[in-house]
Amino acid sequence: MRHPSRTAKALLAAAVLPLALSACSSGTTAQPSSAKTKQAKDPNAGLLTGAQLKKALAPASFFATGFAVDPSGARDSGTTYTAPSSSPAPKPDCSLLGGTSWITITGDSGVSFAQNDYVSKNTSEDIAQEIDTFRGTTSTTVLTNLEKIATTCATFTDSDTHTKVKVTGATTPGLGDAAYTITLTNSAWENGTTLIAVRAGTDVVSVMSTDGHDNGAATAKKLATRIVTSLKGEHQHA
Repeated sequence: MRHPSRTAKALLAAAVLPLALSACSSGTTAQPSSAKTKQAKDPNAGLLTGAQLKKALAPASFFATGFAVDPSGARDSGTTYTAPSSSPAPKPDCSLLGGTSWITITGDSGVSFAQNDYVSKNTSEDIAQEIDTFRGTTSTTVLTNLEKIATTCATFTDSDTHTKVKVTGATTPGLGDAAYTITLTNSAWENGTTLIAVRAGTDVVSVMSTDGHDNGAATAKKLATRIVTSLKGEHQHA
């Protein structure tokens, strides 16, 4: 059997090499240096801004004659988002339940908000409304934390009368995805206060009312219902 000469072997190797290189590279595609990296998902996608939430607040026409907005309490986060945070206190400041932005007692802050406060010039009755928007499932956490706080804060001292305020809480069916109502009563007050927090998707509606002779309950529920309905419209148009 004849064997190819050394020269023939060299020529044969030279011919085979390009084929081998071609075969090795046939299954790969060089990536251009300008290839775009995958963009991270926007954590605020689908969430309403403060400017949009403001539109969902009940207008002046909702409130009874004699009520007017308190300019110092009208605020919103505008068209941008803020960084969320969560810092629930082991021992919450129960006196926060006596203020207009009482939902801050949970220690959870969202990415956007809108709020205002209506006061009666005739009776000094107070009706406050606020909407906070959260990422992910934080809105559920807010309601859960609120229920725990209502149990922890069974009483607190009213800074004006220096008397004890009694706190009672209960889940409230028929409002949004979930709702919780807190009632504040004090023998030194003419009327109690009703606080309602409602979870509607990623939004949490919180209202406060001292209007009427039922600890503000009827007005608080009516206002919360109105805001939740308005929010649905804002999400549809967003």
